[in-house]
Amino acid sequence: MSDTLVLVTGGTGFIAQYCMIALLQAGYRVRTTVRDLEREGEVRSYLKVGGVDAGDRLSFVATDLGTDLGWGEAAAGCSYVMHGASPTPSGDQVLEEDWIRPAVDGNLRVLRAARDAGVKRVVLTSAFGAIGVGHPPMKRPFDETDWSDLNSGSVAPYQKSKTLAERAAWEFIAEEGRGMELAAINPVAVLGPVLGEDFSHSIRLIKFMLDGQPACLKINSGFVDVRDVADLHLRAMTDPAAAGERFLAISGESIWMIELADVLRRRLGDRAGKVPTRVMPNWMARLAANQNPTMRAAVPLLGINLNATSEKAQRLLGWTPRSREDAIVATAESLIRLGLVGS
Repeated sequence: MSDTLVLVTGGTGFIAQYCMIALLQAGYRVRTTVRDLEREGEVRSYLKVGGVDAGDRLSFVATDLGTDLGWGEAAAGCSYVMHGASPTPSGDQVLEEDWIRPAVDGNLRVLRAARDAGVKRVVLTSAFGAIGVGHPPMKRPFDETDWSDLNSGSVAPYQKSKTLAERAAWEFIAEEGRGMELAAINPVAVLGPVLGEDFSHSIRLIKFMLDGQPACLKINSGFVDVRDVADLHLRAMTDPAAAGERFLAISGESIWMIELADVLRRRLGDRAGKVPTRVMPNWMARLAANQNPTMRAAVPLLGINLNATSEKAQRLLGWTPRSREDAIVATAESLIRLGLVGS
């Protein structure tokens, strides 16, 4: 196994870093991509926080999803690819196409490079946003047979980009894959111990509560620990049963934000003294959304149950995630430990 090389795209990403930790701990060699090689030191330091001193078992290639340059070099000699890199446009004036085209084209660039390099299997980090968005009230939980309804008018650009990018990946495998295998992981909101100041959007939910946001929106979400997401990627990479399959990653059932706040207060005691205790009425949230773009994005989700099931991953791959409560607490404790609360 020590000679097996795995490419992990987007090495500055939260999930990617935990995938690298899992691979290195399992004895694989890892190559990762970054847009700027000056961030190599940062990535290595984050992995050390996660318990791994990678040394020469980790190498870096500079490339970008927006160009073909570098992807052949990145994939060369790799047996597997874990592809989670995805462009994230910024700024209030970003168009929907600025999300979609780079995500779709980026997936196809990585898949072409992997196929041409003779990679056995690509594990794609997709999202729950490709499964459970845009649906009318319906029977829950969501599973891997569901796809987000892009015609509903309530799908945000990020979720639309993840849906179209994953669909494009499956179409590529069917039409141009030449025998290369694909598995997709669709996590819900990803929590877990942060490795430094650069962490995922989902973790900001915990940080904002610890920092004293005034109230919780009536939003429902599933949660999963990043360490379990990485473990599921590793299982999907090597298990024959994973070829051609999608896997939802969720721990237990979804919960409402006020329930998440209750967990923090109960488990952290005085350290959760600023965590909100009330729910903002939906009418107030809609009113605030007129002035707040972040709040505006949440309005379509108000009061919607987004429960999902990971039964398939548990049954086919033997995946056993830790509890959502432990994931919530581990996130909060890491933010406190690294001095990131109140900053």
